[in-house]
Amino acid sequence: MSPNVGMFDRVLRILVGLALLSLVFVGPKTPWGLVGLVPFLTGLARFCPAYRLAGVSTCGRCAKPAAKSE
Repeated sequence: MSPNVGMFDRVLRILVGLALLSLVFVGPKTPWGLVGLVPFLTGLARFCPAYRLAGVSTCGRCAKPAAKSE
């Protein structure tokens, strides 16, 4: 699993994930806040399976280097 989530995307995912997770403990106290685990964990892992399926990467420096031709 090579990283495909850039720094801005990563910080945004972690913040949104934490905000959604907070719904489990404060506010409406709904289990739907557990949906926040998805963006939180993808932000921590720097890998998004949906990005892989779509062929998207927001991680400019993390891209695989081009193969050298001999």
